[in-house]
Amino acid sequence: MAARELVVLGTASQAPTRHRNHNGYLLRWDDHGFLFDPGEGSQRQMLLAGVPASAITRICLTHFHGDHCLGVPGVVQRLSLDQVPHPVHAHYPSSGAEYFARLRYASSYREFADLREHPIDGDGPIALDSFGTLETRRLDHPVEAFGYRLVEPDGVRMLPERLAAAGIAGPAIGELQRTGRLGDVRLADVSAPRPGQRFAFVMDTRLCDGVYALAEGVDMLVIESTFLDEDVALARDYGHLTVGQAASVAAECGVRTLVLTHFSQRYTEPERFTDQARAVFGGEVVVAADLMRVPVPKRRVSEPGRDGER
Repeated sequence: MAARELVVLGTASQAPTRHRNHNGYLLRWDDHGFLFDPGEGSQRQMLLAGVPASAITRICLTHFHGDHCLGVPGVVQRLSLDQVPHPVHAHYPSSGAEYFARLRYASSYREFADLREHPIDGDGPIALDSFGTLETRRLDHPVEAFGYRLVEPDGVRMLPERLAAAGIAGPAIGELQRTGRLGDVRLADVSAPRPGQRFAFVMDTRLCDGVYALAEGVDMLVIESTFLDEDVALARDYGHLTVGQAASVAAECGVRTLVLTHFSQRYTEPERFTDQARAVFGGEVVVAADLMRVPVPKRRVSEPGRDGER
């Protein structure tokens, strides 16, 4: 199985700084690559991070403010320049279809890549594939915005000692997995539940029902924390979250790893975000930095009679 990790391409909100590029995040999930909100400069950040264009299988835009989409022209043209052979699916709010068309054809180039557009009209599942289900929920921002949630289906983990005790080996294991029963042996007798992993991506928004629906029970939550807590009035006025609000969502929703990002240029001390988040949330807190790689937490595994991880 390929690594499951978040590659952070940029962490700045609105305007880049000397140390922060515009937004950009690539979620590597087995043989899939989800590029979220590529802001200006994302193509170069991918080169610095060692991420080829061929790693992208889906482009997911939350909304059409420039710091979340101005990297689309370079990325799209790079797909064709590198002659990426597989289809790449693009998801974005349908109200911004004209913007996406302008970004896709911002300049003349020879279009080779198979880029398939899927405008989003509302909440719910938008894609089914080997990764599971990709869902969206509407957010609360001055322009139409959606967050994304990736849900892997639950499965089972075979228990070698129980298989051996039941005399099941080789191709018979696959048959048992397909049919659910082999003679007197049920699949449940020789396996343990394996909860699927979940990931959520929440950008520019005030607190709303969609934020909580996206974050519920995820292994990793990537969420904007544009403002420190003392600037809550600014966050409300501009349609953003404070770090304390983001951390409270993680605590209430049972998130395992909280990744904070999309920082206002007014702040130069990342540790202040860490301190304010940890005052609210007891799980793992990551204050994102450009070119950082954050592994998705190891999956939860339920053992017979107890819960655990491995």
